[in-house]
Amino acid sequence: MGGLYHGKILLHWCDSCHTPVLSDRCSCESRTRAVQVTPPGDARPAFPDDIEFVNRIYEEQFGMSIIPEGQIALLNKVPDNDRMEEIVVGGAIVGAIRYIPAKGCWEALPRPEAALIEKPKRRFIVIDDGAVMSVKDGRSLLAPGLVFCDPSVREGDEVFMMTRSGICAGVGRAKVDADIAGKMERGQVVKTRKNIPSTYVPGKATWDDAVRANADILAKAEKASGKFIADHIGPYEHLPMSVSYSGGKDSLATLLVVMNTYRKLPILYIDTGLEFPSTEENVRDVQRQYDLMCVRIESRDEFWRDFELSGPPARDNRWCCRTSKLEPLRRHIIESYGEDGELVSFIGQRKYESFSRMKNPRVWRNSYVQNQVCLAPIHTWTALHVWLYIFRENAPFNYLYMHGVDRMGCYMCPASDVGVLEKIKSVHPELWQEWEDAVSIWMEKNGISKSWFESGKWRTRGDGAA
Repeated sequence: MGGLYHGKILLHWCDSCHTPVLSDRCSCESRTRAVQVTPPGDARPAFPDDIEFVNRIYEEQFGMSIIPEGQIALLNKVPDNDRMEEIVVGGAIVGAIRYIPAKGCWEALPRPEAALIEKPKRRFIVIDDGAVMSVKDGRSLLAPGLVFCDPSVREGDEVFMMTRSGICAGVGRAKVDADIAGKMERGQVVKTRKNIPSTYVPGKATWDDAVRANADILAKAEKASGKFIADHIGPYEHLPMSVSYSGGKDSLATLLVVMNTYRKLPILYIDTGLEFPSTEENVRDVQRQYDLMCVRIESRDEFWRDFELSGPPARDNRWCCRTSKLEPLRRHIIESYGEDGELVSFIGQRKYESFSRMKNPRVWRNSYVQNQVCLAPIHTWTALHVWLYIFRENAPFNYLYMHGVDRMGCYMCPASDVGVLEKIKSVHPELWQEWEDAVSIWMEKNGISKSWFESGKWRTRGDGAA
């Protein structure tokens, strides 16, 4: 699993506090150890629903849980065809999960360290002592090295390869069914998957413990963001200002930083009519808790007007952003401040989010909204910085994060992975039904097969559907 570096991977682990730390030293003064996650390394907390979801996948496939009760866990999104996330527990990468759109299911990809947490009860193989070093070196398991194959193993399954003494020597993908494996005298039984070894140190901790462990790092990050504002706001001090607020974690952290290091400003929220109900609630909660003015831009009609002409937006044809957000914002600035008026917006953009955002400057003007000056105070923060800061401030965040959805915005955004859209369907079936009905009507008018939507091809316009 390769990945692009968007910046230095900062994730470390304190074995004294049993928490993630974003530096080589914990606030408890202990040295930490690096966690070798796949870049870009923008790991996030695993919330209770995430933990239940991951454990259910591993229970179904291996008869085991992979995240013990009371231990902090992280999920690190890695490059793949769709959604794939590494699972970090006890400072070790103990496995991953990935969504397979063609099968409509999630697959568990364990690492040997997972067997230190709990032994697999299904999909495991016992190997001969003479094959242990070969498997540990990354070579495939051949038939002479097989002692026992769990009857549930099927060709293509991920399996644990256990020693006679119950230690995991490696993991890999079965090349044959269990009944065939038991009869083989030669040939490949399991193709071993090479993994970078990591150290698992069990220990219970809470996210409050993690905030304390990162206290110095958070203070430093806040100070640096405040300095960025102080260094760059001068030429724009005379202009009206706001914090662009989406109901997501990054805009919330940006709001907190601006309030803590600069001053209280209004929040600017664009209501496209496509947001989650929890987003609307969060906007009200934040406005009420911090006694903020909310500048609300309504753009509910624009999307459906252009939808009739263009069909659903796609990853390579995101007309929706300009229609539902940029144009209403540009129009609002002109109506509020005049043809030559300008607005300063603090925006929760981070370089660890994507390669394109990594390359973006921290002060810029959108090519379409030239009358908006944008500043990104938390550009260098990771997702873990953001979450720990929110936890430190005890700020009200969008509760949809607690249900395994890690990306706020429009509920049917084509930039979302299919695996994420499936989660959204389960959390908000009524919203997805509304979207499916609208797309079905448009497809019927344009003579497009239902399979185009059902297969997820609507998310990419390159298929020639429109």
